[in-house]
Amino acid sequence: MDAALELLHDTISSPWVYLALFAIAVVDGFFPVVPSETAVITAGVFAATGQPDLPLVISVAALGALVGDHVSYAIGRHGGARLLDRLPRESRRRAAVDRARRGIAVRGGLILTVARYVPGGRTAVTLTMGATRFPRRRFLAFDALAAATWGTYSASVGYLGGLAFERDPVRGLLFGLGLALTVTLVVEVVRWARGRRAPQVLRGGPCSTGDVKKGPFLTPPADAR
Repeated sequence: MDAALELLHDTISSPWVYLALFAIAVVDGFFPVVPSETAVITAGVFAATGQPDLPLVISVAALGALVGDHVSYAIGRHGGARLLDRLPRESRRRAAVDRARRGIAVRGGLILTVARYVPGGRTAVTLTMGATRFPRRRFLAFDALAAATWGTYSASVGYLGGLAFERDPVRGLLFGLGLALTVTLVVEVVRWARGRRAPQVLRGGPCSTGDVKKGPFLTPPADAR
């Protein structure tokens, strides 16, 4: 275990780690099986020891996320609509895309910012924004905010874990990953709860029989009674 930790520390302390973090964040923007959060959090844990440099970790992670999101947006803008429409109707990816479409139509900037913290969800949102021709300048503005906050958050979570368990980087990493997972679960629960409320709002919500009888258009005129 000590040899593995020493190797990981030497790798993370290398100047090449910044290029690796940038590349991982870029690829994760349009191919969401690459664990960019884990990489950034790990770098943050070891940044508590002095290497790598925390501000540089945040900067390259945010820049990579911004580039990756724009690649996903470009894919969606150039033929993405046909690709998304071919997804099976009952699949989870199709459901995520449909939710993204509905949300973008109402509050695109907020959806883009929040989706950056949901692995997989952000790719569905950026692809859909490109496919629906969301204005490029607005996309850049909101995505820059999302990428900057995500890079700061991910690296800082790892950094806090590294400070809390300075002599045990494994525990620091587990702490950071656990905290990040908790935040993701909270976001998902809130989104799920809002999704359950939406159909009731659209239907007007439940109403009693007494309420219907008192409706102004259902009360019979005086002469009819």
